[in-house]
Amino acid sequence: MIVLDANYILRFLVKDNDTMYEIAKEAIKNNNCFIDNEVLAEVVFVLIKVYNISKSDIKDTLVRFLSFENIILHSKPTIIKALELFEEKNIDFVDAILCAKSKKYEIKTFDKKLNKCIKNIKV
Repeated sequence: MIVLDANYILRFLVKDNDTMYEIAKEAIKNNNCFIDNEVLAEVVFVLIKVYNISKSDIKDTLVRFLSFENIILHSKPTIIKALELFEEKNIDFVDAILCAKSKKYEIKTFDKKLNKCIKNIKV
């Protein structure tokens, strides 16, 4: 198994460097790949701030990417739900992860938007 960092994932997703894209594609295609939630949060941040990609496009792209059988995350269903909340709600991705986790854990926060998400989350 290999562990992917944000830059590797970004080269694969945005294809802005042909050489790096091909290297990333081969590695991702031929290995089980683990992605930390923190790395995924960095990917989302860069896609928004650097590439100006919409929340909807980010969600669609990452859901497809994370659906590959060889992509391994801590609690993939929770992260998929977080991407949906990220697209739907006016919250950042890290808060969306916490909101998604609120069905299993009690989340303590002073953040009004996050509290609202937690209160209104649907399974």
